[in-house]
Amino acid sequence: MNPMTNVKNIAKLGQQELGSDKKSSWHDDYKESAWIFIGGLPYDLTEGDVIAIFSQYGEVVNINLVRDKDTGKQKGYGFLCYEDQRSTILAVDNLNGIKILGRTIRVDHVKDYKAPKISKHIDNETKQLRLEGCAPKI
Repeated sequence: MNPMTNVKNIAKLGQQELGSDKKSSWHDDYKESAWIFIGGLPYDLTEGDVIAIFSQYGEVVNINLVRDKDTGKQKGYGFLCYEDQRSTILAVDNLNGIKILGRTIRVDHVKDYKAPKISKHIDNETKQLRLEGCAPKI
């Protein structure tokens, strides 16, 4: 499906919900996961840039920007985890369809996130981040 169609479909769900008498939200299907998908990102953004944008809706505890295995360049999409699942609702409703550096991004819930397999080509710090996240230890 075309990425812009996905953006419009997610926005349409939110609009339908506003005019509905339903007691539960479509977001409730994702209440067990604090992960979101982010697509359409400009290729020159770093993890820090993405965290800066998305932290306005909650504490970011983990991020996985998908990168090319050979070049290490960002592929334009990734996954982000919030400390509180309710932050995912705010991010999806407010950031889906916005433009960042001229590119329209797609933000959606992720029901069952599976961490990437650890390859031999990543350093120890990246391994630790993928296993433990970047949230402060309590």
